Amino acid sequence: MERLIDPSAIKGNIKAPASKSMTQRAVAAALLADGQSIIQNPSYCDDSLAAMSIAVGLGARVEPQVHELKITGSAILKEPKLNCGESGLAIRMFAPIAALYPVEITMVGANSLKKRPMFMIEEALNQLGVKCSSSNGFLPLTIQGPIKGGRCEIDGSVSSQLLTGLLMALPLAAKDSEIKVNNLKSKPYIDMTIQLLKSFGITIQNTGYNLFQIHGNQKYIPHNYTVEGDWSGGAFLLVAGAINGQIKIEGLRSDSMQSDMAIIKALKAAGAKMNINENHIEISKSELKSFDFDATESPDLFPPLVALAAYCDGKSNIKGVSRLIFKESNRASTLKEEFGKMNISVDIKDDVMTVTGGQTKGARVESHDDHRIAMAVAVASLGAEGKVHIRDSQCVAKSYPGFFDDLRNLGAVIHE
Repeated sequence: MERLIDPSAIKGNIKAPASKSMTQRAVAAALLADGQSIIQNPSYCDDSLAAMSIAVGLGARVEPQVHELKITGSAILKEPKLNCGESGLAIRMFAPIAALYPVEITMVGANSLKKRPMFMIEEALNQLGVKCSSSNGFLPLTIQGPIKGGRCEIDGSVSSQLLTGLLMALPLAAKDSEIKVNNLKSKPYIDMTIQLLKSFGITIQNTGYNLFQIHGNQKYIPHNYTVEGDWSGGAFLLVAGAINGQIKIEGLRSDSMQSDMAIIKALKAAGAKMNINENHIEISKSELKSFDFDATESPDLFPPLVALAAYCDGKSNIKGVSRLIFKESNRASTLKEEFGKMNISVDIKDDVMTVTGGQTKGARVESHDDHRIAMAVAVASLGAEGKVHIRDSQCVAKSYPGFFDDLRNLGAVIHE
C-alpha cells in the first residue's frame, strides 16, 4: 500500500503501543507454564501473532481478547511445522523451546527472515546435544530434541535473542546448564528476559553478562503479566512531536528496562522540549541541534534517530552501524538511500553514521518492507517541504499496526 503524507503539525494525546518483544516473551513463558496465564495489554502486531501461532503449534491454548490474552500451557505438540513469519525474535527464541520436544520440528519463515542467517542457532543447539540443521545457514531449520542441558558458547555480538531463547528453554532441561556468551550486545533485553522469567518462577544466575548458569528441572508457574508500553514504537512518536508537534504520550514507563528508552538521551542532547512524568511524556516542536549518540545497545533506534537528525542544525553522529546488517533490510544502506531522496545527507564511515540536518523535501520513497524504515520516513515527512509518498507502508503491521491511525488521530494528513 502506498500512502501520501502532507506536511502536518500534530497535537493531542496518544497511548504508546504495547511492547511486541515483551508480548512475545510472555507468550513463550505462558506456553511453558502448567496452567492458565493472562497477558494484559498484549501487542497484536504481526510478530506477536506469529508467536501466538507457534505457541498453539507447540500445544498451548491461546484465547485472544481485546485487552488481554489467555494462554493455557501444554507440552503436547500439535504441529511439527512452525511458521515464524518475519520475526527474528520468534525464530531465535522458539528454536531452543522447540528443542524441548522429543520429536522432529521444522521451523520456517517468510520474506526477509529467509535471508537472515541461522548458523548461530544451529551451532548452539548442536553443542547442547540437539540435532539441528539448516539449509546452508538459512531457513528452514530442523530440530530434533530433547535438549538435556550442559554447556555451550555463543556469540552475542549480532543479537541477544538466541540467548533469550536458551534462557527460557534450559530451565526445563534435565541437567543444569552453563552458557558462555562472547561480546553480548543489547544487554537490557537480557535483563528484561530474566525479569520476566522471575515473574513466572524461573531463576537465572547472570555473572557479568558473559556467564549464565541455569538449574535444570525448574517449573514455570502460571502468571498474570501486564505488557508495558513499547519504547521502540514510542520513539517514533517522540521524534514526531519534536519535529512538528505538541503531544502527550502515555504508557511509556520511566523505570523500563527496554534499551530503546535511550531515545530520551538523544532527544535531550538534541535540545528537544520535554516534560517527563512517571507514565507519560509531553513533547513539542523544538529548535533542534546536532547530537552524538551511541546506538550499539539500541540499534532499533537508528531509524527514528535519523529522522530526528534530519531536523537538527549541523551534523549528528550515530554509532553502531555494524548492528544494522541483519535486520528486515540492511538499514544502514536503506536509511542512506531513502533519506537521500528527501534531501538529507547520510554518510557512513566504519561504525558511525553521520546525518547532516537540512530542509527535508517531498519525495517518493520505499519502505524496503522494513517497518522501521516506513515509520522513520513517515515521521520525517511531518515537517517536510512537500508531500512524501511511501511505498509498501503496510509493513508497519510487523510491530505497530496502528501507527498511521495514531498519526492521523493526532492531526497528520495521510492519504491512502
